[in-house]
Amino acid sequence: MAEKLLGETQSIQSAGPRAKSAEPDIVVRNLTMAYGDFVLMRNLNFVVKRSAVFIIMGGSGCGKSTLLRHLLGLKEPATGEILYGDLNFTHAGSEAREQQLRRFGVLYQGGALWSSMTLAENIGLPLEEFTDLSGAEIREVASLKLALVGLKGFEDYYPSQISGGMQKRAGLARAIALDPEILFFDEPSAGLDPISSRLLDELILEIRDSLGATVVVVTHELASIFAIGDDSIFLDADSHTAIVQGNPRELLEHSTDPRVRRFLTRGAEGEPETPEGSKAGK
Repeated sequence: MAEKLLGETQSIQSAGPRAKSAEPDIVVRNLTMAYGDFVLMRNLNFVVKRSAVFIIMGGSGCGKSTLLRHLLGLKEPATGEILYGDLNFTHAGSEAREQQLRRFGVLYQGGALWSSMTLAENIGLPLEEFTDLSGAEIREVASLKLALVGLKGFEDYYPSQISGGMQKRAGLARAIALDPEILFFDEPSAGLDPISSRLLDELILEIRDSLGATVVVVTHELASIFAIGDDSIFLDADSHTAIVQGNPRELLEHSTDPRVRRFLTRGAEGEPETPEGSKAGK
């Protein structure tokens, strides 16, 4: 029964189960983000590879969350375009966009859970809207998703009755309710203690591996950046563009740009070291 229900949650397109041949890779071409005449970022060009954990990093106010909103279609580019596989998301019609959005899962900073609903009811919302499952089946899938994030037995708890770390995990359970191809996280570790943050990082990797999903994470937390990042882009507020892309650990070891090094060695004394303890650049 559980396998049947999980199969049902993967049928998020209007016809048939999710197409395994669909390319979830993200390509951003010449993207300029602006608010009126103010250009926040210009000429962004990068690729997010399939099943990678891609980090969007940079200092406060550089446009990390704004870039995430562009990727989700919540804000339109001033110029440039965003592609998901063969779909030009920027210029796609409303129906094609809707189909693509159903392949996304999103975890917002505060979890964004409905306070008047139980955890099971929160997770059941996308299942009610996008599947034909019965109420009992939705409840069972919600329980499965909660168990997957370590919240078995908390189905009938309200968000106010659990800790901040548990709320983040419940938000993650809702984000994966429809077994998405691409997961977006906006500062997932914000407000968490170091232990809870590390556990969430481990959970993100487990979810990525189990779903085979591509993961895009906005974060400034160095521990998370080094723990989960396969690739990254660094947004620089002064030059209003991305100044480097690469694996965060490799950037720490080899980048000579002082802006990148300052960001990746915050709090370090003397010559910065890699997470393994070896001297940077050697």
